[in-house]
Amino acid sequence: MSQTYQIPDAAVLETPLASRLSATSASAPELKMHRGALTPLRFSSTSAELQALLHGAGIFDLGYRAWLRATGKDRVRWLNGMITQAVKGMTPGQTGYTLVLNAQGRIQGDGDVSCFEDSLLLETDRFQVERLLTHLRRFIIMDDVRLEELDAAGTAIGIAGPQTAAILEKLGGSVPEPDTFRAAQLAGIDVTLVRVWSPVVTKVEIRVAAEQVLELWKALAEAGAIPCGTAALEDLRILEGTAQFDVDFSDKHLPQEANLLRAVNFTKGCYLGQEIVERIRARATVHRSLRQFELQGETPALGSGEKIELRAGEAAVGELTSVARIEVPGLATTLALGVARVEALEKIETEPIRYAGGTAVPLAVPPVPLA
Repeated sequence: MSQTYQIPDAAVLETPLASRLSATSASAPELKMHRGALTPLRFSSTSAELQALLHGAGIFDLGYRAWLRATGKDRVRWLNGMITQAVKGMTPGQTGYTLVLNAQGRIQGDGDVSCFEDSLLLETDRFQVERLLTHLRRFIIMDDVRLEELDAAGTAIGIAGPQTAAILEKLGGSVPEPDTFRAAQLAGIDVTLVRVWSPVVTKVEIRVAAEQVLELWKALAEAGAIPCGTAALEDLRILEGTAQFDVDFSDKHLPQEANLLRAVNFTKGCYLGQEIVERIRARATVHRSLRQFELQGETPALGSGEKIELRAGEAAVGELTSVARIEVPGLATTLALGVARVEALEKIETEPIRYAGGTAVPLAVPPVPLA
């Protein structure tokens, strides 16, 4: 049975950037709980911020992200057997998106693994930390491995948009190659620049000491980046077609059902849940698939934790899990993410998939706004 995972009320906290903005500004942005921490919801309007992310450059708080660090001489062999991404063969400076599965192949969480000289980092949303630590530590038996959450000394800012490279260069940095990270200085501040996957815009994560996050934020804003909150980030996520754990997919889904094959290395050898994943690949059988849809009709309201039923004819065939109305120069549409039965997707030309208020048309690739 699927569960919704939340951090205890006692653990609710502001991100390092949010707490500093609140302490130094008389007009501090509204904060909202997002992925396990309180972070700015918006700074101006959602549409203006989304426009910056798509046509200029937007900066945003990533302080709701957290890091698990694996050390010890067995860390590579051990973590390679725990996640779907290949760790063996990674060299320092490489990173990749990964899933954590159980023995039945069901998704227990997701994150990004990064390789350092003396350690491996698994970056994930803060609300996933406790349950991933509990899950993974069960499998440290006779291994020389220590797995721990990093403290709050570090945090991160994101920057996205076609002007990302120009702004980083103005401050003394540059955009890393895909699936890589490197140490750098921006405006004289020591940072780590991480290339983040996106099919729509250039996106970079900037890891920085918490005590310098506000200074870096101001330097990026002065260089021309527009502050953006989680409302605009959510719209960008849905526009990209980026599914989110415990929103669009959960522990009841297999990687193929969640359409997350970019997180799976099929040549790496054994890992927890591999037998099920390989069996599905060999037989090419999944009964449902997570897809991006364009909604033709009314824009449905979708609250936290809610889902909207999809139907084909008289039959229920799936549900929408995330919805965004996108209105920026070059693009005006309503997009959604959701899971639908494969047979319904295959019959889409003769039997449309509908929701209460209109038709949900599956997309092969995300729409790209005109410049």
